[in-house]
Amino acid sequence: MMRHTLASLFIASIITSPALADPPDTIYLNATILTLDPHNTTTQALATNGETILATGTNEDIQKLATPATKIHDLHGQTITPGFYAAHDHFPAMGTDALFRVDLNSPPIGKIETIDQLVAALKDRLPQIPKGQWLVGRGYDDTLLKEHRHPTREDLDKVSTAVPIWIVHISGHLGVANSKALSLAKITRNTPQPRNGRIRHDANGDPNGVFEESGSMVSRLIPPLSQADQLRGTEWAVHEYASKGVTTAAVASGGEASLANLRRALDQNILKIRVISMTSGAPDEPARQKIRDLHSNRLKVGAIKLWQDGSIQGFTGYLSQPYFTPFQGDATYRGYASRTREALTEKVKEWHKAGYQIAIHANGDAAIEDVLSAYAAAQQENPRPDARHRIEHCQTVREDQLDRIQSLGITPSFFVGHVYYWGDRHRDLFLGPDRAARISPLASALSRGIHFTVHDDTPVTPVNPLLLVWDSVNRTTTSGQVLGPQQRITPEKALRAVTSDAAWQNFEENIKGTLEPGKLADFVILDQNPLTIDPKKIRDIHILQTIVGGEPIYTCAYAAQ
Repeated sequence: MMRHTLASLFIASIITSPALADPPDTIYLNATILTLDPHNTTTQALATNGETILATGTNEDIQKLATPATKIHDLHGQTITPGFYAAHDHFPAMGTDALFRVDLNSPPIGKIETIDQLVAALKDRLPQIPKGQWLVGRGYDDTLLKEHRHPTREDLDKVSTAVPIWIVHISGHLGVANSKALSLAKITRNTPQPRNGRIRHDANGDPNGVFEESGSMVSRLIPPLSQADQLRGTEWAVHEYASKGVTTAAVASGGEASLANLRRALDQNILKIRVISMTSGAPDEPARQKIRDLHSNRLKVGAIKLWQDGSIQGFTGYLSQPYFTPFQGDATYRGYASRTREALTEKVKEWHKAGYQIAIHANGDAAIEDVLSAYAAAQQENPRPDARHRIEHCQTVREDQLDRIQSLGITPSFFVGHVYYWGDRHRDLFLGPDRAARISPLASALSRGIHFTVHDDTPVTPVNPLLLVWDSVNRTTTSGQVLGPQQRITPEKALRAVTSDAAWQNFEENIKGTLEPGKLADFVILDQNPLTIDPKKIRDIHILQTIVGGEPIYTCAYAAQ
């Protein structure tokens, strides 16, 4: 049922308000408009003026605002929602990976199923590598390869011993180097183990090429892409994100180089979507200040990003109880923390006192415990009532920890895509049935009134907010089994996790996230209504058009006809 009362009040205020005297330049009629405002209003028509939404309401009321110059679009019943947030990802890495890295993903993302196929894919790219450059691949998953192991230095040496090779695990937390890369990095059997990671060794005591949480010992030597290639990757990523309805990407890492690339993309009108970039490890003031000085709603800086553990599917996530399948035969193995709780607490206290929002990567419940302890200590010393500190991924958070998240005002961003992509292996390999059923416990968080988002962590998994909504509602794994049905949430709540709640999480609720007068005209046109379609078909909804600031940045081919 359409609810027009509130929308009609909006129209009345617009007609009488001198501040809104400018007529709409564009009107959308005969739509199902899911405003996701506080009243969850659904209405028929929307008017924009420049970058902002002028009004929503009935077809009749909105048409009254039109002038001869107003463009009018009849949507014939199509659905409009607020633009989607990619709430935690690594934009624009999806583009640079697609153009300049070898795709080593296994199904359902890629095609690699054996180590021989992985080696062949790298060999195919080798002739294209200029002299002095590295061959780089991304996305291999040891648990999906037929051999159920990581590739090693010896495997990569079959590709080349003259060209340095570096490949990255799908989690981003492990990587493998060939002998040439190890030599350039001066990694030998005598290299001390890094403080926050592991160099794995073979039976003879030599490095086997696999690095846990310490790949930068090798990858730091890879020459950076040229500015032109970075911009090509950014342009590719913008199109891909826009085609999935993304109007804002919250980038979960960043530094001087990445912020400079985003600034160049903005200056050259390549950055069609909006970007909020966190910075990694420390408040990089010069780089952050340059972005703040833009006073741009297209590019801004966000939280300070930290890591407290690694990846559960890489066995580096830090759990309070051992992994379900003993790691390398150790039945007591629980993973490990990136730093001591005391060291984390000191960093958090410092940045909290300085007024920053903080976002900390924590997959395992032991790592989450460290984060909660640090946030609690910071709030006790310097209370801030609306800090909106974040926990990133928050995979195995316990019920008692959710209570503390609620009391501390923390906002998680859940990697709910794990249910689809890794759910079967969480149940059978990493966590066991009980813990796996509770990964990304959205219903438990919702019952406590916790604001949260859901994310893809692109390029770990492809950007696709509607797949996240589908996953949040259905919790279906790649094998078609339901994992933790008690943690399902409604389509409306799932949609809010990539729209209105994402805006709130980033302190943008006054300008984005809902379709209300005065907010930015960022929205998506869909061919089906995600709130009324069969929930199992939400992921099949088509993005017809993506609009940012009132301007279409993507139109699907058949919608354009």
